[in-house]
Amino acid sequence: MSARHALAAMLLGVAAYPAAAQDAQSLIAKNLEARGGGAAVEALKSISFEGRTIFPGDFELSYKEVRKRVGTKSAVRYDFGLQGLDVVQSYDGTGAWKINPFQGRKDPERMSADEARQFADEGLVEGPLLASRTDGSQVQYLGREDFDGTLAYKLRVTQKDGDEFTYWLDPDTYLEIKVDEMRRIRGAQQTTETELGDYEKVAGVYYPMSIESWPQGSPNQRQRVLIATAQANPPVEGSFFSEPGGPATLAKASPAPPDASMKPQGKPGTKKPTVGSKEPPVNPAKPPKGSK
Repeated sequence: MSARHALAAMLLGVAAYPAAAQDAQSLIAKNLEARGGGAAVEALKSISFEGRTIFPGDFELSYKEVRKRVGTKSAVRYDFGLQGLDVVQSYDGTGAWKINPFQGRKDPERMSADEARQFADEGLVEGPLLASRTDGSQVQYLGREDFDGTLAYKLRVTQKDGDEFTYWLDPDTYLEIKVDEMRRIRGAQQTTETELGDYEKVAGVYYPMSIESWPQGSPNQRQRVLIATAQANPPVEGSFFSEPGGPATLAKASPAPPDASMKPQGKPGTKKPTVGSKEPPVNPAKPPKGSK
């Protein structure tokens, strides 16, 4: 390559990067507006969901999820119930723990640091895509790609710890319709694919009420979460997320106003969010085989 061509390639390459970055930030801004706007998102300090989760083989459990933010940290807890037995998975802002009576264990067990990092992402009230505006993540626009007949916008969020979230945004609504989550758990790379749909409003912010997740390459292992009700800013204390018998790691939360609770308030009139991040609320392992 001549010096002239090399210089031209360098200049074109330098010029391309700001354009791509601008496209990425523009799409995030449109996603924020589509979700309900910055003011509505910031007004949510905690959120809870209730419904059911269905594992392969139609193994069904009740489902409860609570997310909470305290400063720059997040907390999350999941409760899965069947015939009086409750599987609990929780992250308190510092560490993660679980109780799985299906394994004959009624006492809490600590989870690994890798698993705790995953739960920290799941506890983000706004989700990793919108959190990338302020948490130092790198966001890359990957162009457009067909997803289920829709030419979606594709973004990749790379967090500071190396975990990656690849999002497909519906071109009409700018809501997330699919996300691939890649992270390392105990040294092994794991990728989870998730489709999101049936968006409804909770306190003015759209959340998916249908989440289907599966390990990459194993679509027959789909796990479905179907949300029936959601509540904005439920009064929840930090001790709710803490390991029983362990030190509380979050300050107590102030009670929310009595009218902060509401059921989902209807769907956007678009063709796609009947499909599409986790953001999945969670990608739990089957309780009979042990949960994450």
